[in-house]
Amino acid sequence: MTIQFNNETFRDDYSFRNSAWAIKRFPFPFHEDSYMYSVNMEQHRGGPAGSVYEKRFDVDEHYLSEMRDRALVLADDPLRCQSLPHMTLAGWDVLELIMTCKAEDYPDLFELHRDGNRWRWINKPMGIDHSFTFLDPTTLPCGPLEYITRQTQGDFAVLDQRDEMLWMDAGMVTTQADWSLDFDIGMNFFEWHAPVPLAHEMGIFQRALKFLLNVQQGAPARRLNWTMTVNPLLDTSPENYHKWGVQKTTLTPENIGAKQHLRVELQTFFRLPRSNALLFPIRCYLIAFQDVVSVPKWGRRLHRVVRDLPEELATYKGFIANRPMMIEYLSQYDDGLPTSPGIWPDLETEPPLQK
Repeated sequence: MTIQFNNETFRDDYSFRNSAWAIKRFPFPFHEDSYMYSVNMEQHRGGPAGSVYEKRFDVDEHYLSEMRDRALVLADDPLRCQSLPHMTLAGWDVLELIMTCKAEDYPDLFELHRDGNRWRWINKPMGIDHSFTFLDPTTLPCGPLEYITRQTQGDFAVLDQRDEMLWMDAGMVTTQADWSLDFDIGMNFFEWHAPVPLAHEMGIFQRALKFLLNVQQGAPARRLNWTMTVNPLLDTSPENYHKWGVQKTTLTPENIGAKQHLRVELQTFFRLPRSNALLFPIRCYLIAFQDVVSVPKWGRRLHRVVRDLPEELATYKGFIANRPMMIEYLSQYDDGLPTSPGIWPDLETEPPLQK
């Protein structure tokens, strides 16, 4: 296999680590030295070789460990995966899309063989070799949405489109940034975004909805979103806030570089062919501050973004109490030099930190 998979944890001893390869390809979310909400949609048509944008469903060194963590979450709380009755066909759409994309994009890791409705799916990293009948749920061990998303990194919301609105009517959500599928299931686009400050007044969600309603089959879109997490936790759900919320109080000036993580979501949008539903994958990437600042451009920029972020956004993203400590740490890696435009690390051209 071409990817070396880590054996790591996102809980308990937190052995998660990014290799130098993973740091370099991290989806840094800030294209300039400040941040404010925007629609920031673009076509999801690949990207530079080796980047997280190159393939339609990115597979990286954390794949097997993330799938083990998902299984633990589901064993504890099966309601993290739900599908309303009218979304069964959309679940088959999702299964077909992911299997097809993975088999085409990673032929050394995944295979899909089709003979009419008789399909054979081979997932080499997870040791799965399963034959089933497409559209026959009795030939799978669970529903089609759950079956394939137990094998795919990231969360998945499946949005039904009706009455010029999107409705969250199915999903697999185990790596979310403090929102609940069980709470949001059946809500419309504006209802599940209601807690977000400033963006409603700016008309962000009205423009985003208009864009998403017009996503066409074969023309997926993408955007980046971000927040902060203390420790490399995938499951920061409201259901488990009593477990992870208290960890925000464990930061010190000595451990912040290792414990404070920038959490970035690569959000993509695919129109599904049979159901006309919209698939909304939300892929979570984590990186420790000490790894962010190893890239000079990113260290400079993250300091400026965190320092200048409006208080409402720092509060909403959950790090307002720790922001002074974060700014103090990051300031060591900002020498005031200008940064190049765009999100890329620019390691060959960005000047090293001037002590």
